[in-house]
Amino acid sequence: MWDSSKDYRLRVLEKSVELFIKTAEGANLKGIWNKKKCLTSARSMLPEIQIMYFSYMEPAALAESPQVEDMKLKVKDIIDALGGDQWHVQFLNLVNKDEKEKLVESIAKMKFALNTISTVDERLKLGPINDPVIGIDIKTGEIVSIQKKDNLMVCNVNLGTRAITVVTNDLTVKEGNKVGVAVLPPSVFQGVTSEGMFLGAGEGILKNVEGELGTMPHGIPLDALNETRNLVETFLK
Repeated sequence: MWDSSKDYRLRVLEKSVELFIKTAEGANLKGIWNKKKCLTSARSMLPEIQIMYFSYMEPAALAESPQVEDMKLKVKDIIDALGGDQWHVQFLNLVNKDEKEKLVESIAKMKFALNTISTVDERLKLGPINDPVIGIDIKTGEIVSIQKKDNLMVCNVNLGTRAITVVTNDLTVKEGNKVGVAVLPPSVFQGVTSEGMFLGAGEGILKNVEGELGTMPHGIPLDALNETRNLVETFLK
């Protein structure tokens, strides 16, 4: 019997819902959106996660559960309430330069939360794995463009179905590098919001990983996931 109460995917799922609620409550979103509907839909997910915690169902069965299906539908409702698929654009267009940095961080947190909720079934289908890294997405990506900011490289990374910003201190990265990316709760480095972390160990990040864009990379060394494990555990605290 699988102890679903300790499943990292469900624990990260719960924290992601809480992150969305906290961020949506405090974000400076000046556009037209239905805040009440967003928060009501998000809060209604928490009791469903509790049902999943104590179901003791196998991960594959949890992936097909009514609770997961309902949460995926609620994510669609939230996106509609925010203004549609490009909801973030109107909010960014309505803030001044001084407000933009904080708003970019808030939007990134909300996007992370919504993506984590809507893709939890994909991670559950990976089976009974007791490892913090299973709680978040590990994707194969390609660096599309790079901007240098002081001693950091700000990378626009294509994950197949979407793009994210990843900040790294590895100055040897180049456009076209195929990378392994841990999609993590956003962090800010020197005023730039990073939506993930490149996988790597020792000599820097891995720059020629195997796998189709947007899928889990193949053959990643286990020690390349150590920092990801630590960051997931920190998020859960």
